[in-house]
Order: sequence, then C-alpha cells, then structure tokens
Amino acid sequence: MSTRRPSIVGEDEPTPPFPIFLKGAVSRGFGRGSKELGIPTANLPEAVAESAGETLKTGIYYGWAAVGAGDAGVHAMVMSYGWNPYYKNEKRSAEVHIMHDFKRDFYGEELRIIITGYIRPEKDYTTLDALIEDINTDIRVAHKSLARPAYSQLKLHEYILGQ
Repeated sequence: MSTRRPSIVGEDEPTPPFPIFLKGAVSRGFGRGSKELGIPTANLPEAVAESAGETLKTGIYYGWAAVGAGDAGVHAMVMSYGWNPYYKNEKRSAEVHIMHDFKRDFYGEELRIIITGYIRPEKDYTTLDALIEDINTDIRVAHKSLARPAYSQLKLHEYILGQ
C-alpha cells in the first residue's frame, strides 16, 4: 500500500545512469490520463519510448520537463515508462505527467525531459482507485526527491532550458 512507501527515493545526488535526457514531439496517447485518471500526460513519440528501453527498465521515474520554447517554465514530472499492465498495453510508452496546470494542449510541441531517478516498478492494479492512489504517491515522492540540491539544480540545465 502507498502509505508504506518511502517519501524520498534515490541517493543525495543522481547516480548513473541518471540524469537521462529525452525529447520528442508530444504525441497523442491513449486518451485516459485526463479522462480516466484525472492526471493528464504528455506522451513522447513511440520511437523515443522504444529507444529509451536501451537504458531504462520499465517503471516510474521522476525529473524535470519543459514544453516548446520553455516559456511555460520548467516543472517537476513523473513518467510512467513501460507496458502499463493495468491497461494491457501492447507497446511500451513514455507517459509524462508534468506537475503544472497548463491552460492549453501542446500536441506536436517539443517535450524535453531530464530523468533524475527511479521511483518504483510497474504494477498491475486490481482497481482504478489503487492505480490513482499510487500515482498520487509517486507525485508526492517526486516533489520531495527533487527538492534536494543536486536534483533541483538540474532544473537549470541548458538541455531543459532549450539552449
């Protein structure tokens, strides 16, 4: 159960293979992030998700994200990478929840992320409520984990700022 999970994950500084840098045009996903979960996601292209498999194991990750020219800023993110067993996906996906309330869609715009750490493995949930509860715990863990100095300074990395 989520209540027994640690509130901070990872070492005091990112350790290899982190940080990992990914980018791609935001693509349409399965349409369930906002609708079913109430947790909107920006999906990286399928080719980016596939190539990420060379470095990443499936699971939930945390880090920083910026969209387009970066005028909306750099925000904390959690990313589900893998098969999403609850939904029985047939292809691996990289679904990024940016922890910011965007007022518009940004399909087709460039999404840049810095993955700074791993939160947990994927799980197959018996209920949608259990999945949502764990995602909300992931969000809290990401915020606390990113507050450490070595992680927060990556928010200013030239890659994420689009420089």
